[in-house]
Amino acid sequence: MNNKTKRSIPSHVAIIPDGNRRWARLNKIPLFLGYSKGIKKFVDFAMWSKEFGVKTLTVWGLSSDNMKKRSSLERRVLFELYTKAAKDKKLIKMLADNKVRLNIIGDIGELPKRLRNALADIEERTSKYTDLTINLLINYGGREDIIHSMKLLQKEHGKIGEEDVRKNLLTSSVPDVDLIVRTSGEMRLSGLLPWQTAYSELYFAKKYWPEFEKQDFKRAIALFSKRHRRFGE
Repeated sequence: MNNKTKRSIPSHVAIIPDGNRRWARLNKIPLFLGYSKGIKKFVDFAMWSKEFGVKTLTVWGLSSDNMKKRSSLERRVLFELYTKAAKDKKLIKMLADNKVRLNIIGDIGELPKRLRNALADIEERTSKYTDLTINLLINYGGREDIIHSMKLLQKEHGKIGEEDVRKNLLTSSVPDVDLIVRTSGEMRLSGLLPWQTAYSELYFAKKYWPEFEKQDFKRAIALFSKRHRRFGE
């Protein structure tokens, strides 16, 4: 990338990695392999992000709606894959070598104990790194995030301002998002980080998530660099 593009790199990129199931059906492979491919693709995406100069990366791993509406089989598949990934020694070493911190956000109390423990362990192992922060949203919903803040604020007295709301969000540590990328041709945010996405730039890709490549990410960044962000002005 040229110097001009580097100056326009989004600091925070959020991903809605949509289309794993449809990609698996299209290619007539088991659901397990479709989701596994999606997880591997995100690892690649994280490394591309670090290479391009992104500082924060947020990925929606599992929404609260998914927890309620997906079949028990699909949930078990995802739980097993996430547990396996969190315990993967090669992945842990790669995160360490690249100074990548993994931050888990969501209502993890509803997740299986084995997965909770694995996520807590990898979160602790990477807590000291600062080159790239990855926020994994798991059992997360935007409306639930705001409700969480409101419930905490009910216990306090006095005037409520923007910062009061923000500091009580589940995602209070997550900075505002510069660029959102959603794959599979769907053109909506589905409640992703409602507080932090007020002025985000959007990029919708037609490809399913497992098909998304480095060149597609470059294209998204190139378009981002051409946009004039007004922030409500």
